Amino acid sequence: MSSAEVTVVGAGMSGAACAAELVRVGVAVRVLDRGRAPGGRMASPTLHDRRVDVGAGYFTVRDNGFQAVVDDWQARGLARPWTDTFGVLSPDAAPSTKSGPTRWATDGGLRSLVRDVLGDIAVETADLESLPDGHVVVAMPDPQAARLVDVPDTVDYEPVIAVVVGLDGGLDLPFADAAFVNDHPDVSFLADDGSRRGDGAPVLVAHTTPDRARQHLDHPDGAVPVVVDALRGLLGVGDPAWTHAHRWTFAKPASQHDVSCHLAVDGDRVVGLAGDQWCPQGAPRVESAWRSGVDLAAALLPRL
Repeated sequence: MSSAEVTVVGAGMSGAACAAELVRVGVAVRVLDRGRAPGGRMASPTLHDRRVDVGAGYFTVRDNGFQAVVDDWQARGLARPWTDTFGVLSPDAAPSTKSGPTRWATDGGLRSLVRDVLGDIAVETADLESLPDGHVVVAMPDPQAARLVDVPDTVDYEPVIAVVVGLDGGLDLPFADAAFVNDHPDVSFLADDGSRRGDGAPVLVAHTTPDRARQHLDHPDGAVPVVVDALRGLLGVGDPAWTHAHRWTFAKPASQHDVSCHLAVDGDRVVGLAGDQWCPQGAPRVESAWRSGVDLAAALLPRL
């Protein structure tokens, strides 16, 4: 076992994957996160007695190492294939569909997968203003990481407000499972959360466009009536039984780094950076966050 302790700041998928890899080979780890629960942008709060994914809508699998993790999740009933076809909606066109890679979902919400990766590793709540002493991993969006450490070639992020809409009765939607929304000023993505959870609940999750989100970052609830009006126009839904808004100031990387992680020597300690934005192949996503954390752990080990 290494005598060095590593502090991981950020308990999303990248921080959890890095911490778990370090613990697996005997490194002492301390995990800190500003949130009340681990998961980061894979958040699944309980709303009206059920979990709702208000961050990442799903995950895909292209990485062979991540495939082994997902196979294990599936074998234990933690994740399941959801759909490979999304609807495509536009204000001025008939609904259509678009096929792609298999999207995976979970009955317990995506946050449950981060908890599973962490295993028995405890997460402490802390809102840091400076880096902790010793070796540190900073696993969070670049604009947040840059408050604590120098980030090379900082990647910008686009904001999103996720608006959850609970409806009475069943849903009669012009798409199955989820839909991309094109050329709309307010909404970019819709998910049938009852399909995603597998319980058939009449709950929709709408992601705003970045431009709409920027207008409501100080008061996210202000986006709710705008999104509800958009859903009336797109889907013909009635008045919601309840609503919920969740602000993501740093929701989606606008670009990406050309390496999977970053390691720097700062005096007598090592500081590493990880996250879905550290993604040399494909687009930033859940699996790139996992790969970034695993690769950073491997890069750290020879230095400890």
